[in-house]
Amino acid sequence: MDIVSERDALIALAHCVEPGDAAAGRLLARQGAVELVRRITDGHTGLRHGDGLAARLAGFDVHEAAERADRCGARIITRGDREWPTQINALGDQTPLALWVTGAADLRLLALRSLAVVGARACTAYGEEVARSWSADLASAQWCVLSGAAYGIDAAAHRGALAADGTTVAVLAGGVDVPYPRAHTALLAQIADQGLVISETPPGESVRRQRFLSRNRIIAALGRATLVIEAAVRSGTASTAHAAAAMNRPVLAVPGPVTSAASAGCHRMISDGDAILVGDVSELLDLLDLGSGLPPRAGDRTARDALGARERVVLDALPARGAIGLDALVRSAGLGAGDVMAAVGVLGAQGLVVEEAGGWRLPPRPRA
Repeated sequence: MDIVSERDALIALAHCVEPGDAAAGRLLARQGAVELVRRITDGHTGLRHGDGLAARLAGFDVHEAAERADRCGARIITRGDREWPTQINALGDQTPLALWVTGAADLRLLALRSLAVVGARACTAYGEEVARSWSADLASAQWCVLSGAAYGIDAAAHRGALAADGTTVAVLAGGVDVPYPRAHTALLAQIADQGLVISETPPGESVRRQRFLSRNRIIAALGRATLVIEAAVRSGTASTAHAAAAMNRPVLAVPGPVTSAASAGCHRMISDGDAILVGDVSELLDLLDLGSGLPPRAGDRTARDALGARERVVLDALPARGAIGLDALVRSAGLGAGDVMAAVGVLGAQGLVVEEAGGWRLPPRPRA
């Protein structure tokens, strides 16, 4: 197997590395995709599961992968492609290697104004109505609704956005050609028609328990904020909220009856200061339209103080005026290109840098 382009190498890696594998992500940041493919093939990665990766990679063919995507109406986007949503780079070493996308919309553009709406599969009629009606109002206000196409809150959120002729994105735990749950085959087809269906696992791949948890981090990373509508204290929904909080993205929660076990997770997030309480959709829209003015979670420091060391170095390396390209920013920051790209993804998601054709620049100072 002779792979010479970074893009083809990333697609190859997406066929052998499990979603969210941080150890492989660290090697990728240091070595680059082409070199990591070579090391996996030669058995010299040092990864605990290197033999399994090599076995998966042995059956990979880049042309066959492209044809398989074409057959199911999907396109493959990687980190260097124009459609790549840069805020997903906030996942750092767990950033997806590639994404398979079905639907005519542009993922990068939809993600710029998107809200993750998540909640319990075993939801109540109250939670389902909130998810459906609020998502319809979000869609009418030109917000894209992100969710996971599961039973309960996810499906209600997608259907609400579709009913308002809005856009919605479903993130799957299996291949984009493997509808899950099967009962949502027609719903997923409608989502692809009006929005997008995406996955980081190649076509034909089945869902697995761990892939659901990995999928949740993508939902959190693509959204400008995460709205939780009903959740148990320990649940996959809570993991999505935790992933959003880890990236310093706002987490919003809808309260429910104090007697409802389905709302216990929301109440815990609110009482612990991990989520902002929202009581109606107009309040939600006001918060979203404020953008960076969303109130911080309890105990938050300033946005700059909350940054990691890598992000602070890159932020300090940006010029006071004008834009700076990737090569110049790598030299100025003294970091590798992978680290710089991951850092600007985090900074961009928080509004601390602005991407433009010439690279990145600091946002304009607000007028007095």
